Amino acid sequence: MKIVIAPDSFKESMTALEAAQSIEKGMKAVIPDAEYQLLPMADGGEGTVQSLVDATGGTIRERSVTGPLGEDVPAFFGILGDGKTAVIEMAAASGLHLVEPSKRNPLLTTSRGTGELIRAALDEGVSHIIVGIGGSATNDGGVGMTQALGGRFLNEQGQEIGPGGGALSTISSIDLSLLDPRLESVKLEVACDVTNPLTGPTGASAIFGPQKGADPEMVDILDQNLAHLASIAPSGEEIASKAGTGAAGGLGFALLAFLNAELNCGIDIVLKALKFSENVKNASFVITGEGRIDGQTIYGKTPIGVAKAAKEFGIPVIGIAGSLTDDSRVVYDHGIDALFSIVSGIMELPEAFSQATHLLERASRDVAAVLKMGIGISK
Repeated sequence: MKIVIAPDSFKESMTALEAAQSIEKGMKAVIPDAEYQLLPMADGGEGTVQSLVDATGGTIRERSVTGPLGEDVPAFFGILGDGKTAVIEMAAASGLHLVEPSKRNPLLTTSRGTGELIRAALDEGVSHIIVGIGGSATNDGGVGMTQALGGRFLNEQGQEIGPGGGALSTISSIDLSLLDPRLESVKLEVACDVTNPLTGPTGASAIFGPQKGADPEMVDILDQNLAHLASIAPSGEEIASKAGTGAAGGLGFALLAFLNAELNCGIDIVLKALKFSENVKNASFVITGEGRIDGQTIYGKTPIGVAKAAKEFGIPVIGIAGSLTDDSRVVYDHGIDALFSIVSGIMELPEAFSQATHLLERASRDVAAVLKMGIGISK
């Protein structure tokens, strides 16, 4: 029997690798002789770098970069086990968590640090860069990132514009002639789990601006400024209408418009990078999960991506989560065959976080007991 264990992280309590190890430990207590393969997963958001590094035997690189408000911040990226692929989470350099709530202002915040991480990855001589976008503090259309890589955004006086989404209205011309030439020989892939366009009522500013500190007046200004950027960028208005270009305050737009990147579903990129289909095709069962499984899980989240890939080979899939909502059963229509929660009774959230490893191990033991009973494995 081969059991593939492919969870996402359980946020605020376990990394994907720690979750996979807990599941394995619980199941081994009941089915010790099975072959277990651990594939820590992610969907392009927080934890993507660590999951891919853990799964491929890669390494973490640490760098100091420009933070959202222009200050130096510690950041990181990963080099996968093949030595040729770098993985970046833009939130590590330009994330909302790096800005105190009282200082959040997308008119001022910049994505420059993300560009500095891309440049650092290029310095490693990689041929493939995966950029996970999400959790940003920025709404600058990726201009800061592009500036860090040599792009120039000039006002009417021929001077570089300042940082932040508020400065985009002053752009008179864009000069990409000095972009880092190494970008031309690198495959740049964007892992994204949202479908928002750049502008409009479902765009970057309207949907994500408020959580970054924008009031209604600021949202209107930011949206107009992004529209102005798109009107000047090469093929900008056409690109701006594409799904995902509004991700990370318009960073998705810049990656496509200025760096010729490919924008794909985050979980699909991770599945491909981990050669998931090759690893799962001979499995008897697949165990997946994350901190919360709900009605939104079917929209590009890890458990469904894993389930769909497993179902190509007709393999049963079990989902384990910290919490299950009333609408979580919709996942049964998308490849997951059974759901289990690790919380067995009333419990305060801090207590659940502190006991998460034990709770997941215990629930996994119960899952293994059901499997053993159902398929008649001898003791």
